[in-house]
Amino acid sequence: MGMTMTQKILAAHAGLDEVKPGQLIMAKLDMVLGNDITSPVAINEFEKAGFTDVFDKTRISLVMDHFAPNKDIKAAQQTKQSRQFAMKHGIVNFYDVGCMGIEHALLPEKGLVAAGECVIGADSHTCTYGALGAFSTGVGSTDMAAGMATGKAWFKVPGAIRFELKGKLGKYVSGKDVILHIIGMIGVDGALYKSMEFGGPGLASLTIDDRLCIANMAIEAGAKNGIFEVDEITRAYMDGRAQHPYTVYAPDPDAEYEKVYEIDLAAVRPTVSFPHLPENAKTIDEAAAMNIAIDQVVIGSCTNGRLSDMAAAAELLKGKKVAKNVRAIVIPATQHIYKECIRLGYIDTFIDAGCVVSTPTCGPCLGGYMGVLAEGERCVSTTNRNFVGRMGHVDSEVYLASPAVAAASAIAGKIANPEEVQ
Repeated sequence: MGMTMTQKILAAHAGLDEVKPGQLIMAKLDMVLGNDITSPVAINEFEKAGFTDVFDKTRISLVMDHFAPNKDIKAAQQTKQSRQFAMKHGIVNFYDVGCMGIEHALLPEKGLVAAGECVIGADSHTCTYGALGAFSTGVGSTDMAAGMATGKAWFKVPGAIRFELKGKLGKYVSGKDVILHIIGMIGVDGALYKSMEFGGPGLASLTIDDRLCIANMAIEAGAKNGIFEVDEITRAYMDGRAQHPYTVYAPDPDAEYEKVYEIDLAAVRPTVSFPHLPENAKTIDEAAAMNIAIDQVVIGSCTNGRLSDMAAAAELLKGKKVAKNVRAIVIPATQHIYKECIRLGYIDTFIDAGCVVSTPTCGPCLGGYMGVLAEGERCVSTTNRNFVGRMGHVDSEVYLASPAVAAASAIAGKIANPEEVQ
């Protein structure tokens, strides 16, 4: 049988002609990623193992994004340890306050990941880079330590599920709605340790930002990775940006998939995932009819903090006001996106509407800071997880949605349909 995109990339990086699902391989790495929470653990393991140098100073990225600017003494200590390690080993891609961004938005923007590469990161949403045709997956900090030292990692080759996309997205429908729809359809374990592989004519309707969002949330369906076929949209994004030559791998015509789903993008509605799992998906028509009052809105994260996300929110908020009982927090994902928001007038729009705008940070997504929820509070968030206590108190609730739905809900003071907030 032929191979899928993921299997071809893993075979190439393992120096093999072919690989099969379930096979254990050791593969060479093109990038190893850590953040301010996971890097210190990896550094401790690196030093405990007696490693004295990294495999490649240009192939490691340390991004201080979760609790930076530091929220407390522990966060400051973690960042200090990461900073000192980066200086000691001459890590080229070290990003701290003032130049950092949310890691999974920053690395693609900087051209540090590209098609055909094999990437690991000590963060579960490292699967984001599959949007560019790379194999990328989250690992533990011990694997990150070994990767920094050797430039290699062990993998069990995943089986694959194919998503054949057709049609075009409707107004106010984005990649976030597509992936919430899919997770609602297959469940949070529907792709357990599988590669979610996306292709078909519907790709033409998806921007790179849509794809980054979809690949980002592959882990929320239990997947090992998500990956998109490379087309002209992908190449246009990577050309002039990628820091290394890239290789495009297409699936073989006889590639074997455990399941094949056909997704008509035209039939996807704006979608909201209810507490406390991403699979609890409802269309906006169902959700808005339930008249659910909210206390907070967060627009940002590695899932939906990109410029198109800011644009979608600004379009709805322009000339409007956030409901009096709602706190609206907007977080551009990188410094570049923040500057573009200033240039395009989005920051003025957000502030005039009554939002607060933050420097890039993961903060509220994991209940860290910049938007922690109290008991009984409800938040519509463009983040990727809504587990119990994810953004604060165990009795708070998180509703996952797109930037358009989040902005409309901020205005209405309840979960709202962006089509009806004009």
